[in-house]
Amino acid sequence: MSEFRFEQDLVHALLREQHPDLADLELRDVAGGWDNQQWRLGPELAVRMPRTARAPILLRTEQKWLPFLAERLPLPTPVPMRTGEPSELFEHTWTIARWVEGEPADHTPITSADSAKTLAGFLRALHQPAPADAPANPTRGIPLAGMRDDLDGWFEVLAGDANAGAAREMLEKAVAAPAWQGTPLWLHGDLHPANVVVQDGTLSGVIDFGELCAGDPATDLAAAWVLLPAGTAKRFFDAYERADEATIARARGWAVMRALALISIGRNGRLGLPGGKPTWEPAGYATLERVLAA
Repeated sequence: MSEFRFEQDLVHALLREQHPDLADLELRDVAGGWDNQQWRLGPELAVRMPRTARAPILLRTEQKWLPFLAERLPLPTPVPMRTGEPSELFEHTWTIARWVEGEPADHTPITSADSAKTLAGFLRALHQPAPADAPANPTRGIPLAGMRDDLDGWFEVLAGDANAGAAREMLEKAVAAPAWQGTPLWLHGDLHPANVVVQDGTLSGVIDFGELCAGDPATDLAAAWVLLPAGTAKRFFDAYERADEATIARARGWAVMRALALISIGRNGRLGLPGGKPTWEPAGYATLERVLAA
C-alpha cells in the first residue's frame, strides 16, 4: 500500500500533458500518504495520485464535493484546483490541490487547548444537512450496531492489555446508545492524526477528504479524544453545542474503534509489515487513554 511509489518523471509528464502552465514549478516529494501519493508543487499546490484500488473513487469524491464545502469551512483544506483525467500515461484520475501548511499530527501532536474550540468550530461549519445525493460510506456515519459482528476482531490488538475490558465496555455502551435520528449531516469521515496538520502545537488545517460522506456526526466527534490534548473534550463539546448525551456516548465508541485501528496499523509499521505506519501506534494508545479517562 504505502510502500508503492510513483516516480517524479511520471508526474512531470502528466503536468506537461494536461496542465503545461504548471509543469515548470518545483516538484518535491512529501512523506506519508495512504491511498494517495503526494508531492508539493511550487509554494501553493500539491499533486495527489492514487495508488490503491479505491483511491480514484476517493479522489472523485473530493473533486466533486470539497470545493463546494470548503467555502464555509474555517480551516484550510486541500481544495482541488485542477483535475487530472485518465490518459495513456496514467489510467486513473489525479488531483492538483491547494497545499495546506503544517506538520501532520501523528508526527507533531496538537498541544494547544485552544484547538478544542478551533476543531469544534470547524465541525459546526461542516456538520450541515447533506443533500440526497451525498456519498454514503459503509464504515462511517452508520449505526454502530451494524458493526457489532466485527467487535471481537477489533479487540484482538488489545489482547492482554489492562485497558481491554474498559474499552470493550465503553464500546458496548456506545452500541446500545440511541441511534442518530436526525437528518444525515456532512462528515469528514476520517479524522485521525495523519489527516490534520499542526503549527506551533495548534490545529491549523484538515486534509484528506476522500471518506467524505453523510450520516451520524458521532463519527467525527470522536476527534475530541483522537486529536485533542487530554482534558479538553468537555471544552470541545461545550463549543460544539449540538451533541446530546447519546451522541457523545456514540462518539466515545467511535474513538475506541479509531484507537484500535491506529494501534493495529501502527504495530504493523513497527514490525516492518506492509501498510504499517509506526507513528500511529502511540497515537492510538494516547486516544485510548484519553477516551477511557473521559
